[in-house]
Amino acid sequence: MFFKLKGRDVVIIGGGLVGLRKVQQLLSTGANLTIVSERIDDELATLCHETDTKLVKCRYSKDYLSGATLVIAATNDHELNRQIYKDCQELSLFCNVVDVPQLCNFFIPAVVKRGNLQIAVSTEGDCPAYAKHLRKKLERMFTDRHGEFLTELKTVRELIIKTVPDISDRKVLLQQLVDDKSFECFIDKGSQAWRAYAAEIMENKE
Repeated sequence: MFFKLKGRDVVIIGGGLVGLRKVQQLLSTGANLTIVSERIDDELATLCHETDTKLVKCRYSKDYLSGATLVIAATNDHELNRQIYKDCQELSLFCNVVDVPQLCNFFIPAVVKRGNLQIAVSTEGDCPAYAKHLRKKLERMFTDRHGEFLTELKTVRELIIKTVPDISDRKVLLQQLVDDKSFECFIDKGSQAWRAYAAEIMENKE
């Protein structure tokens, strides 16, 4: 599942290096980020100043969870983290207690982004370092050209939905257009030649 967090409130409890890392991971989502902590790491304070991240320098209170979509407990106080998790369950909020998988309703995966193409790797909290290792391997496998190919596919898919009434026929066409042969045509010959290739496939289906 991918959450669309743009414009939604995400609260991070903890102002240390872990909190900093979580803010860095979430900045690109467009979420409304709030940091709650009595002590704030200098680098995190600078990042908050340079972005729209809200900084609340005070002790944790359940009141700060109101209206949140996601909550991340990133303090070095285990009892406080447990209390945050408990408060989230009472409020029916998704909570992630960093490095405590059993106190997590969600995990933040390691993500490869190529345009609108996103490939997420998760170990369900068992070993995030391994997820990051696999992400680096995937980054070498999937290039910006894969993202560009997706953009072309989106246009053709929209056309197929409009012009091909039968769902089974749509499925057959799209399977041909997303396969390796189709991608190789896009890479080797370019966008214009690929569009002609796609049009030929659609015409033959008719």
